Amino acid sequence: MKERIGYAAWIVGVAQFFVVQGIVESAWVRPAYSWARNNISDLGNVHCGLRTWPEPRYICSPEHGLMNGSFIALGVLLVVGFVLTGGAGGAGGAGNGVLWRGGRVAVSAWMLLVSGGAGFVLIGLAPTDAHKGLHVVGAALVMGSGNVGLVLAGFGLADRVPRPLRRVTGLLGVVALLAFGLFLSGHYLGLGMGGMERVAAYPLLFWAAAFGVRGCALRAGRTRAAVAEAGAGRARAGAGPSGG
Repeated sequence: MKERIGYAAWIVGVAQFFVVQGIVESAWVRPAYSWARNNISDLGNVHCGLRTWPEPRYICSPEHGLMNGSFIALGVLLVVGFVLTGGAGGAGGAGNGVLWRGGRVAVSAWMLLVSGGAGFVLIGLAPTDAHKGLHVVGAALVMGSGNVGLVLAGFGLADRVPRPLRRVTGLLGVVALLAFGLFLSGHYLGLGMGGMERVAAYPLLFWAAAFGVRGCALRAGRTRAAVAEAGAGRARAGAGPSGG
Protein backbone atom coordinates (compact mmCIF):
# COMPACT_ATOMS: atom_id res chain seq x y z
CA MET A 1 0.00 0.00 0.00
CA LYS A 2 2.84 2.39 0.86
CA GLU A 3 4.47 1.91 -2.53
CA ARG A 4 1.16 2.33 -4.34
CA ILE A 5 0.57 5.63 -2.56
CA GLY A 6 4.06 6.73 -3.57
CA TYR A 7 3.48 5.91 -7.24
CA ALA A 8 0.09 7.61 -7.11
CA ALA A 9 1.73 10.71 -5.62
CA TRP A 10 3.93 10.99 -8.71
CA ILE A 11 0.96 10.66 -11.04
CA VAL A 12 -1.17 13.19 -9.16
CA GLY A 13 1.70 15.64 -8.77
CA VAL A 14 2.59 15.71 -12.46
CA ALA A 15 -1.03 15.69 -13.63
CA GLN A 16 -2.08 18.61 -11.44
CA PHE A 17 0.98 20.57 -12.56
CA PHE A 18 0.12 20.39 -16.25
CA VAL A 19 -3.59 21.02 -15.63
CA VAL A 20 -2.87 24.08 -13.49
CA GLN A 21 -0.28 25.30 -15.98
CA GLY A 22 -2.93 25.26 -18.70
CA ILE A 23 -5.37 27.16 -16.50
CA VAL A 24 -2.81 29.82 -15.56
CA GLU A 25 -1.64 30.19 -19.17
CA SER A 26 -5.22 30.82 -20.29
CA ALA A 27 -5.51 33.71 -17.80
CA TRP A 28 -2.85 35.71 -19.68
CA VAL A 29 -4.54 38.36 -21.79
CA ARG A 30 -1.90 40.31 -23.68
CA PRO A 31 0.47 39.20 -24.96
CA ALA A 32 -0.53 35.55 -24.98
CA TYR A 33 1.70 33.16 -23.04
CA SER A 34 4.13 31.28 -25.28
CA TRP A 35 5.96 28.03 -24.54
CA ALA A 36 8.77 29.27 -26.79
CA ARG A 37 9.04 32.85 -25.57
CA ASN A 38 8.25 32.50 -21.86
CA ASN A 39 9.91 30.66 -18.99
CA ILE A 40 7.82 28.18 -17.03
CA SER A 41 8.30 30.27 -13.90
CA ASP A 42 6.94 33.37 -15.65
CA LEU A 43 3.56 31.91 -14.72
CA GLY A 44 4.43 32.38 -11.05
CA ASN A 45 5.69 35.96 -11.24
CA VAL A 46 3.90 38.14 -8.72
CA HIS A 47 4.14 41.50 -10.52
CA CYS A 48 3.36 42.62 -14.05
CA GLY A 49 6.10 44.29 -16.03
CA LEU A 50 8.84 44.06 -18.64
CA ARG A 51 11.60 41.57 -17.86
CA THR A 52 15.00 41.63 -19.54
CA TRP A 53 16.57 38.44 -18.13
CA PRO A 54 17.35 36.07 -19.67
CA GLU A 55 15.38 37.42 -22.68
CA PRO A 56 13.18 40.55 -23.02
CA ARG A 57 9.45 39.86 -22.57
CA TYR A 58 6.41 41.32 -20.86
CA ILE A 59 5.05 39.24 -17.99
CA CYS A 60 1.66 39.46 -16.33
CA SER A 61 0.26 36.32 -14.70
CA PRO A 62 -3.07 37.03 -12.95
CA GLU A 63 -3.19 33.51 -11.49
CA HIS A 64 0.39 33.45 -10.20
CA GLY A 65 -0.73 32.24 -6.77
CA LEU A 66 -2.33 29.15 -8.29
CA MET A 67 0.83 28.39 -10.25
CA ASN A 68 3.13 28.78 -7.28
CA GLY A 69 0.85 26.53 -5.24
CA SER A 70 1.09 23.95 -8.02
CA PHE A 71 4.91 24.14 -8.01
CA ILE A 72 4.90 23.47 -4.27
CA ALA A 73 2.39 20.61 -4.55
CA LEU A 74 4.42 19.06 -7.37
CA GLY A 75 7.64 19.18 -5.36
CA VAL A 76 6.05 17.78 -2.21
CA LEU A 77 4.37 14.92 -4.08
CA LEU A 78 7.58 14.06 -5.94
CA VAL A 79 9.50 13.86 -2.65
CA VAL A 80 6.71 11.85 -0.99
CA GLY A 81 6.79 9.46 -3.93
CA PHE A 82 10.53 8.94 -3.66
CA VAL A 83 10.30 8.34 0.08
CA LEU A 84 7.42 5.87 -0.13
CA THR A 85 8.75 3.92 -3.11
CA GLY A 86 12.25 3.78 -1.64
CA GLY A 87 11.43 1.25 1.06
CA ALA A 88 13.39 0.80 4.26
CA GLY A 89 16.63 -0.72 3.06
CA GLY A 90 19.80 1.34 2.72
CA ALA A 91 20.29 5.07 2.90
CA GLY A 92 17.27 6.88 1.56
CA GLY A 93 15.51 3.59 1.03
CA ALA A 94 17.77 2.52 -1.84
CA GLY A 95 18.64 -1.13 -2.04
CA ASN A 96 15.28 -2.66 -1.16
CA GLY A 97 15.15 -4.49 -4.49
CA VAL A 98 11.80 -2.97 -5.52
CA LEU A 99 12.78 0.13 -7.45
CA TRP A 100 16.43 0.63 -6.49
CA ARG A 101 19.40 -1.69 -6.29
CA GLY A 102 21.89 -1.36 -3.43
CA GLY A 103 25.07 0.67 -3.55
CA ARG A 104 26.33 4.22 -3.62
CA VAL A 105 25.13 4.94 -7.15
CA ALA A 106 21.53 4.13 -6.25
CA VAL A 107 21.69 6.12 -3.03
CA SER A 108 23.23 9.10 -4.85
CA ALA A 109 20.59 8.93 -7.59
CA TRP A 110 17.80 8.80 -4.99
CA MET A 111 19.17 11.78 -3.08
CA LEU A 112 19.66 13.89 -6.20
CA LEU A 113 16.15 13.12 -7.43
CA VAL A 114 14.74 14.08 -4.04
CA SER A 115 16.65 17.36 -4.27
CA GLY A 116 15.08 17.91 -7.68
CA GLY A 117 11.64 17.57 -6.10
CA ALA A 118 12.66 19.97 -3.34
CA GLY A 119 13.71 22.41 -6.06
CA PHE A 120 10.12 22.68 -7.28
CA VAL A 121 9.02 23.55 -3.75
CA LEU A 122 11.63 26.32 -3.60
CA ILE A 123 10.55 27.63 -7.01
CA GLY A 124 6.98 27.94 -5.76
CA LEU A 125 7.97 29.58 -2.51
CA ALA A 126 10.33 32.07 -4.20
CA PRO A 127 8.91 33.57 -7.42
CA THR A 128 11.54 35.00 -9.75
CA ASP A 129 10.53 38.63 -9.36
CA ALA A 130 10.28 38.40 -5.57
CA HIS A 131 13.24 36.21 -4.55
CA LYS A 132 15.41 35.76 -7.62
CA GLY A 133 18.38 34.21 -5.82
CA LEU A 134 16.37 31.49 -4.11
CA HIS A 135 14.40 30.88 -7.28
CA VAL A 136 17.61 30.30 -9.26
CA VAL A 137 18.75 27.81 -6.60
CA GLY A 138 15.46 25.95 -6.96
CA ALA A 139 15.78 25.86 -10.75
CA ALA A 140 19.35 24.57 -10.45
CA LEU A 141 18.15 21.77 -8.16
CA VAL A 142 15.49 20.74 -10.68
CA MET A 143 17.48 20.98 -13.91
CA GLY A 144 20.92 20.29 -12.44
CA SER A 145 20.71 17.90 -9.50
CA GLY A 146 17.47 16.27 -10.64
CA ASN A 147 18.80 15.52 -14.11
CA VAL A 148 22.11 14.17 -12.78
CA GLY A 149 19.93 11.96 -10.59
CA LEU A 150 18.17 10.66 -13.71
CA VAL A 151 21.51 9.80 -15.32
CA LEU A 152 22.62 7.89 -12.22
CA ALA A 153 19.20 6.26 -11.90
CA GLY A 154 19.89 4.58 -15.22
CA PHE A 155 22.55 2.60 -13.33
CA GLY A 156 20.89 2.53 -9.90
CA LEU A 157 17.46 1.14 -10.68
CA ALA A 158 16.88 -2.46 -9.62
CA ASP A 159 17.42 -5.35 -12.02
CA ARG A 160 13.69 -6.08 -11.96
CA VAL A 161 13.19 -2.81 -13.85
CA PRO A 162 13.51 -3.81 -17.54
CA ARG A 163 16.83 -2.84 -19.06
CA PRO A 164 15.24 -0.67 -21.80
CA LEU A 165 13.54 1.43 -19.10
CA ARG A 166 16.83 1.84 -17.24
CA ARG A 167 18.54 2.94 -20.44
CA VAL A 168 15.75 5.38 -21.30
CA THR A 169 16.01 6.81 -17.78
CA GLY A 170 19.70 7.54 -18.21
CA LEU A 171 19.16 8.90 -21.73
CA LEU A 172 16.46 11.28 -20.47
CA GLY A 173 18.91 12.62 -17.92
CA VAL A 174 21.64 13.13 -20.52
CA VAL A 175 19.28 14.95 -22.91
CA ALA A 176 17.94 17.13 -20.09
CA LEU A 177 21.44 18.05 -18.90
CA LEU A 178 22.50 18.98 -22.42
CA ALA A 179 19.38 21.11 -22.76
CA PHE A 180 20.13 22.77 -19.44
CA GLY A 181 23.61 23.68 -20.67
CA LEU A 182 22.20 25.06 -23.94
CA PHE A 183 19.59 27.04 -22.01
CA LEU A 184 22.21 28.61 -19.75
CA SER A 185 24.41 29.50 -22.71
CA GLY A 186 21.55 31.09 -24.65
CA HIS A 187 21.58 28.52 -27.47
CA TYR A 188 17.94 27.55 -28.01
CA LEU A 189 18.25 25.69 -31.36
CA GLY A 190 15.06 27.22 -32.69
CA LEU A 191 12.96 26.13 -29.69
CA GLY A 192 13.04 29.51 -28.00
CA MET A 193 14.07 30.21 -24.44
CA GLY A 194 10.97 28.59 -22.97
CA GLY A 195 11.13 25.59 -25.27
CA MET A 196 14.71 24.76 -24.35
CA GLU A 197 13.95 25.22 -20.66
CA ARG A 198 11.14 22.70 -20.97
CA VAL A 199 13.45 20.16 -22.60
CA ALA A 200 15.65 20.58 -19.51
CA ALA A 201 12.89 20.54 -16.89
CA TYR A 202 10.20 18.13 -18.12
CA PRO A 203 12.10 14.82 -18.47
CA LEU A 204 12.07 14.37 -14.67
CA LEU A 205 8.30 14.86 -14.68
CA PHE A 206 7.72 12.51 -17.60
CA TRP A 207 9.88 9.88 -15.88
CA ALA A 208 8.00 10.20 -12.59
CA ALA A 209 4.60 9.98 -14.30
CA ALA A 210 5.62 6.96 -16.40
CA PHE A 211 7.11 5.07 -13.45
CA GLY A 212 4.11 6.04 -11.35
CA VAL A 213 1.71 4.50 -13.85
CA ARG A 214 3.92 1.44 -14.25
CA GLY A 215 4.26 1.00 -10.49
CA CYS A 216 0.52 1.28 -9.85
CA ALA A 217 -0.22 -1.19 -12.65
CA LEU A 218 2.31 -3.72 -11.34
CA ARG A 219 1.07 -3.43 -7.75
CA ALA A 220 -2.54 -3.86 -8.90
CA GLY A 221 -1.55 -6.95 -10.89
CA ARG A 222 0.23 -8.48 -7.90
CA THR A 223 -2.77 -7.77 -5.69
CA ARG A 224 -5.14 -9.50 -8.13
CA ALA A 225 -2.78 -12.45 -8.40
CA ALA A 226 -2.56 -12.73 -4.61
CA VAL A 227 -6.35 -12.59 -4.25
CA ALA A 228 -6.78 -15.22 -6.94
CA GLU A 229 -4.19 -17.46 -5.29
CA ALA A 230 -5.86 -17.06 -1.91
CA GLY A 231 -9.24 -17.93 -3.43
CA ALA A 232 -7.77 -21.00 -5.10
CA GLY A 233 -6.20 -22.03 -1.81
CA ARG A 234 -9.53 -21.78 0.01
CA ALA A 235 -11.20 -23.77 -2.76
CA ARG A 236 -8.59 -26.54 -2.46
CA ALA A 237 -8.94 -26.57 1.29
CA GLY A 238 -12.72 -26.83 1.01
CA ALA A 239 -12.50 -29.65 -1.48
CA GLY A 240 -9.99 -31.61 0.59
CA PRO A 241 -12.32 -33.45 3.01
CA SER A 242 -14.82 -34.45 0.35
CA GLY A 243 -12.03 -35.79 -1.80
CA GLY A 244 -10.79 -37.97 1.07
